Amino acid sequence: MKAALITGASSGIGLELAHVMAKEKHNLVLVARSIDKLNALAENLTETHGIKVKTYKADLSNTKEIENLYKQTQADDIEVSYLINNAGFGEYGEFIDNEWEKLNSIMQLNMVSLVHLTKLYSKDMISSKFGKIMNVASTVSFQPMPYLAIYAATKSFVLSFSEAIASELTGSGITVTALCPGLTKTGFLEVANMQDSKFLHKASIATSKEVAEYGYEAMMKGKTVAVHGIINSLMAQSTRLLPRDLVTTIAKKVQE
Repeated sequence: MKAALITGASSGIGLELAHVMAKEKHNLVLVARSIDKLNALAENLTETHGIKVKTYKADLSNTKEIENLYKQTQADDIEVSYLINNAGFGEYGEFIDNEWEKLNSIMQLNMVSLVHLTKLYSKDMISSKFGKIMNVASTVSFQPMPYLAIYAATKSFVLSFSEAIASELTGSGITVTALCPGLTKTGFLEVANMQDSKFLHKASIATSKEVAEYGYEAMMKGKTVAVHGIINSLMAQSTRLLPRDLVTTIAKKVQE
């Protein structure tokens, strides 16, 4: 069957993207570590929208599990026409105080797994001359971010990588979209240990549903860089005009 594969589909933006795509009658392949949550979601989407849903448990920070996922979808005769690389997480705090194991996992999941999945499934898309890839980046992709140094760097990588391969794939029938949300109501803030930040209590935070709906429309239109929200878009552009030292200083003050 033809389907959309969504990583990190058990919560947050990934979960809402599953709802959006199911509503539009796309069959789904849902991937996350929380298989119970995936199965409950799959049952709900199947009953509500009459689509087919396959679930796979996988730790995408593990290269072998990525390869196994690809082999399983091939064995199950699934043609991935839409690839949504949503899985990712971060860690707040000073770089020197962060645990290496967690930082390594962040880099593996946010960058390596995303590239690996894109490499595997884009080859199949080229054979069928159709495909849409969405890589979830962030508004922090546009600037260095003290206290979120590794997370921001990985998202900068995602943005650069997405723009580059989008250009390479021009005319192939495949589009690549880098979705760049700002602050969003997901489990990210808790995982990154940012829930007590004074800045967050004052900031305007989008819902996962709003970001997912915007991201879906951008992907379907083949937009290469999609920054959610007018304010976020203006801020992202401004970082390209201001001196980089100033941008970093401002970001540090905000994070503090």
